[in-house]
Amino acid sequence: MSHDHAHNPDHTEAPSDLELRVKALESLLVEKGLVNPETLDTIIDSYENRIGPRNGAHVVAKAWIDPKFKAGLMNDATAAVAGLGYSGRQGEHLKVVENTDAVHNLVVCTLCSCYPWTLLGLPPVWYKSAPYRSRAVSEPRAVLREFGTELDADIRIRVWDSTSEVRYLVLPLRPAGTGDWSEKQLQHLVSRNSMIGVEPARSPETAADTSS
Repeated sequence: MSHDHAHNPDHTEAPSDLELRVKALESLLVEKGLVNPETLDTIIDSYENRIGPRNGAHVVAKAWIDPKFKAGLMNDATAAVAGLGYSGRQGEHLKVVENTDAVHNLVVCTLCSCYPWTLLGLPPVWYKSAPYRSRAVSEPRAVLREFGTELDADIRIRVWDSTSEVRYLVLPLRPAGTGDWSEKQLQHLVSRNSMIGVEPARSPETAADTSS
């Protein structure tokens, strides 16, 4: 299947009516002195950079090196991540799906933007966009290609639709050449996009380039 238009992952659509209402309410609360804008910025920064996606990277790296933890994660992801201290709103009913040499997993929310905030932070704009929500289902291979992810034709793509009842996290393939890496080192290879499934985990070389 194909579409005549290309999907740009960084494309931002006009704000929805709900987003405009939220912005208007936020402006009013700040104007009335009921909300401190610096506090809002701190909360947003916390979700984007501290609460996630670093939490998710911790979960993935631990699963790569700890077979017992991985088994528990695949059996009951909600309980496994809670054991690491990650629980709460938008993190309930979690299911982890594992990439293999034969299967690649991709997560979408076709109805809105259901997403495991406690592990991945705030959802990116493209995840909430109508083009991604529709095309991830109808032409996932083309969408992946637009993120720079080229898969062999014999690799099957499974698309998982997140809902309020179940939210998904992709366990990406562990990059080659990391057999002697520590859990902390491995965390630097795990990106938010790799846990959604639009990209693979970073290679050791790429991670070295980005940290230099």
